Amino acid sequence: MRGASAPPPESERELLARAQSLAGRTLAELAAELGLAVPPDLRRAKGWVGQLVERALGACAASRPGPDFAALGVELKTLPLDRHGRPCETTFVCNVPMRAVSELSWRDSPLCHKLARVLWVPVEGERQLPVGARHVGAPLLWSPSAEEEAVLAGDWEELAGIIGRGGIESLTARVGRAVQVRPKAAHGGVRRRSLDAEGTSIDALPRGFYLRVSFTEAIVRRSYAAPALRRGDRSTR
Repeated sequence: MRGASAPPPESERELLARAQSLAGRTLAELAAELGLAVPPDLRRAKGWVGQLVERALGACAASRPGPDFAALGVELKTLPLDRHGRPCETTFVCNVPMRAVSELSWRDSPLCHKLARVLWVPVEGERQLPVGARHVGAPLLWSPSAEEEAVLAGDWEELAGIIGRGGIESLTARVGRAVQVRPKAAHGGVRRRSLDAEGTSIDALPRGFYLRVSFTEAIVRRSYAAPALRRGDRSTR
């Protein structure tokens, strides 16, 4: 994905101001400013919207374990919403550290580091809308409440325990209240080293941690005026 990128923001306040300046604009407008082509659809361009917003805001961490804005400790998450203000899909947070997961506490986990401070940037996400015509909504800087963190930490402990005991192959997306583990790979041939129930090293499909729609929808409902968000209305800034 070639094209220009904004310089990294120097403060959380600057980051939020940049994100607020995107509200109400279309993805085509942002892409034109950055010299990028808009894909006809996202079936073969998964992740394009997130990468576009990253470039517009000056994110630098890419797919590394730390937050996207490493110097600020802020993770960027674009959130596709339908016309009712409901997230269209689960939200990928980070890859599962297959071999180390059982050795990490919640506080030391990549899941905790990624979710400690998040800049949510909503985007119209209904599939019938042309990609370039989709609007960006009003951003939100968020940190989990004590109650939310308790749920996230509980999910980490449960999921990490299952993986650490060699249950990666039997683990399903039904486990976890706010977080679920699902396959995360470009194709079915990708493999990572893990352990089976007997402690034997095996090749397993890479997994990722995802936030459930119910969790992100609760954040949206508490934090936004849904009609203004759906329109990407500049007046919401």
